[in-house]
Amino acid sequence: MKVLVPVKRVVDYNVKVRVKADGTGVDIANVKMSMNPFDEIAVEEAVRLKEAGKVTEIVVVSMGTAKCEEQIRTALAMGADRGILVESDAELQPLAVAKLLKAIVAKENPGLVILGKQAIDDDSNQTGQMLGALTGMPQGTFASKVDVAADSVTVTREIDGGLETVKLALPAVVTTDLRLNEPRYVKLPNIMAAKKKPMEKVSPADLGVDVAPRLKTLKVAEPAKRSAGVKVGSVAELVAKLKNEAKVI
Repeated sequence: MKVLVPVKRVVDYNVKVRVKADGTGVDIANVKMSMNPFDEIAVEEAVRLKEAGKVTEIVVVSMGTAKCEEQIRTALAMGADRGILVESDAELQPLAVAKLLKAIVAKENPGLVILGKQAIDDDSNQTGQMLGALTGMPQGTFASKVDVAADSVTVTREIDGGLETVKLALPAVVTTDLRLNEPRYVKLPNIMAAKKKPMEKVSPADLGVDVAPRLKTLKVAEPAKRSAGVKVGSVAELVAKLKNEAKVI
């Protein structure tokens, strides 16, 4: 079975994000970029399925500028077999990404699509669900456990009330949560070997997809700074402040 794993290039999670002075977006100039952590978990899960003999090929796809090749190479070093870069300088919103992935799915015909539940830059949490809807494939989101059988996949989902287990017929879409696994450390020999693995480059036009943005960002602003706390002299004073000032009771 073939597995398709989409990965996204995002600002590294250790970097403190800065908003541009004009409020048009986030400043990424000279900022460390890396693979979206949830997508890294998706790659790890695909590699583990391959090591278990349940998957024969792992195809990694990323969308964006030529710099996204770096994240594909990282996934190849983790154990993926080949990569696809959908090269575009346009702003790719979740719907456009889902449409591009639908075209890739039609081309590659994977038995399973595994991707992160959300990206840590826009936190949209939409692409996996949109892909499932566009392709008509069953979906298991927020996966904390994935078990693949011959013609189905059993997904344990993290929900508000605890855990939910669903069984999906293949092909299917699965989005990963934090507790699914811990991605492996990529060793230098694997990084060198990844440079020789095949990578295909295509454009949205090649796939026949219109990626024009449907949403317009009006303004980006930092969260309001948290005000300093105050000491209270008694429980009665605390209750009064919670009731009259904070208005939480």
